[in-house]
Amino acid sequence: MQTQATYNYKVVRQFAIMTVVWGIVGMLVGVFIASELVWPQLNAFEWLSYGRLRPLHTNAVIFAFGGCALFATSYYCVQRTCHARLFGGPLIGFTFWGWQLIILLAAISLPLGITTGKEYAELEWPIDILITLVWVSYAIVFFGTIAVRKTPHIYVANWFFGAMIIAVALLHLVNSAEIPVTLTKSYSAYAGVQDAMVQWWYGHNAVGFFLTAGFLGMMYYFVPKQAERPVYSYRLSVVHFWALIFTYMWAGPHHLHYTALPDWTQSVGMIFSLILLAPSWGGMINGIMTLSGAWHKLRDDPILKFLITSLSFYGMSTFEGPMMSIKTVNALSHYTDWTVGHVHSGALGWVAMVSIGSLYYMIPRLFGQKEMWSVKLITFHFWLATLGTVLYIAALWISGVMQGLMWRAVNPDGTLTYAFVESVKASYPFWTIRVLGGAMFLVGMIIMLYNVIRTAAGNKAYDAPVLAPAGAH
Repeated sequence: MQTQATYNYKVVRQFAIMTVVWGIVGMLVGVFIASELVWPQLNAFEWLSYGRLRPLHTNAVIFAFGGCALFATSYYCVQRTCHARLFGGPLIGFTFWGWQLIILLAAISLPLGITTGKEYAELEWPIDILITLVWVSYAIVFFGTIAVRKTPHIYVANWFFGAMIIAVALLHLVNSAEIPVTLTKSYSAYAGVQDAMVQWWYGHNAVGFFLTAGFLGMMYYFVPKQAERPVYSYRLSVVHFWALIFTYMWAGPHHLHYTALPDWTQSVGMIFSLILLAPSWGGMINGIMTLSGAWHKLRDDPILKFLITSLSFYGMSTFEGPMMSIKTVNALSHYTDWTVGHVHSGALGWVAMVSIGSLYYMIPRLFGQKEMWSVKLITFHFWLATLGTVLYIAALWISGVMQGLMWRAVNPDGTLTYAFVESVKASYPFWTIRVLGGAMFLVGMIIMLYNVIRTAAGNKAYDAPVLAPAGAH
């Protein structure tokens, strides 16, 4: 027998721990800017104002927290399912340190007001170039590992991670095409309504591929592992994959209803958004039904609670999204808190919860342990996160529908019934509840960090031996 090779868990450990750290940072900024709406006096300095910190919050939770979670889980999953150590040598470490540098540069530049002004693509051109270099390195590492795999089959989770890597590269290169003027200023290569169209093709697919496809990869690996059951339907998982990646690409125009975008383009976006309900729910059902024969485990397994609850939120968000894309519904919901509530039912309920569940599965194994230091703290974290999310989104649903109704209410003579400031005043109590819900989620993340530190303390970093091809995944 040859010398026992081991998996490269070092980079997985690095990304896993930074996921928790950046989660706390990003959510702390989120709670702060939510508080600024309740207590406007917190907008004390321009670099602490809502307008400066809001893009920092979105970048931190999507690309720092979500991005590190994707790197950690995809690197773990691709090694385990391919029975091969990570490919790429020095590129592996470059993906970690390069990504942390990008996050640091974002944390400096955005509060200073250095921004392109494009939603989820605010970072200026020098940072965009660094993102491209890191992402290409990530693709080489990931697809290189698949190329040197010891198994004939490519497990479905890797298809989702791979699609995410390819689609995000395409989205980033096209939407971030810009003309540099100075080191900190550039102008988009597109103008007017074309710029809006390209931006929301990117913006919605950042949700579709970065925040959905990649995290479905997590679901397809960690739900069966934690449930100790095979995927409910492997055939459905393949259908889910192809239907989702084909349909998602076309949904972006639903962000531009009732704008200068041609009406037919808006309608195409709406139709594809409605079709998207089918593959999304197919994936949710596949994940939840994986528990067939193991439902009893939900009673006392908080990791499964996180994973299955995340799928419930995924199902809810992917019903709500297509519904909000219908023009008549959008006429009420657009520009209101309902949209913010929808985003966070996906971001907190789906993305954060599936990431947290996956991390709780991985972290003990990365330090040679069977489980986290405290299972009771995981349970406590679960209830904090769930209740915080429900408070957050329920408050914004009510606030959003109320805003939409107030803005379109007219008197018999055609004048507006309410002044805009009256809708702001009416929203105030719900914004306060939003702060409470977000703060609960943040406290849960701090508890998680404590649990992670205690799990890692006193335990050596552990690299598992590479399984022989005939072994189980």
